[in-house]
Amino acid sequence: MKFEALRMHHIIFVTAPEIGVARKLASGVLENRLAACVNLVPGVESHYWWEGKVCQESEVLMVLKTTQEKLAALEAFVLAEHPYDTPEFVALKIEAGSARYLDWISNSVSAGSNL
Repeated sequence: MKFEALRMHHIIFVTAPEIGVARKLASGVLENRLAACVNLVPGVESHYWWEGKVCQESEVLMVLKTTQEKLAALEAFVLAEHPYDTPEFVALKIEAGSARYLDWISNSVSAGSNL
């Protein structure tokens, strides 16, 4: 397997309050070609500080894959469409990965792609 280094692809983490919201966000992201893939991981137990209190909630973790070129638009979409006041949006650079997979990400978010 051939690996390709640092092509400016990203994995993004977003949490949603429930599966319906996560599915709606995923659909909008994909329809707008802002990410190549969105994995939904239900049943995540989140513990966090909010408004001076420690909170605990069940959430859905969204794992999105995109390119550097789409990152700002993806963030803007998530912040505009998400029901949370301060939604999680954390992007990590993909340092290395399968060249075929990274090409697939790039091609999938390109305008007019038929993948």
